[in-house]
Amino acid sequence: LSLRFPQKLWKMLESDQFRSIWWSDGGKCVAINKDLFEVEVLGREGQQVFHTQKIKSFMRQLNAYGFTKMQRDFQRSASLPEFLSEEAAASAHSQILHYYNPSFNREHPWLLETCKRR
Repeated sequence: LSLRFPQKLWKMLESDQFRSIWWSDGGKCVAINKDLFEVEVLGREGQQVFHTQKIKSFMRQLNAYGFTKMQRDFQRSASLPEFLSEEAAASAHSQILHYYNPSFNREHPWLLETCKRR
């Protein structure tokens, strides 16, 4: 049984297999290191996670499931792992994208069922 987009995204965030995507803002947002994500996830040969190799298509999927892009100020995360991830990404001149969906919250996994395609 193939997973829907939100479930795939959730499993990816909970896995320690990917460095290009993580929970931010205490599990309320998804943070994506765009450059690394394109290589690490979308550029995978043979074992694709999502049915696309283009970041724009992936972002359209996020939008279709109700995620909105967050504009970030220069505040950093309070948790050390998130802070270090953000710092490492920023120092590499990579663009970090943040997406929010009220039905996609690490502390409330039962809300994932309400995360539907528009």
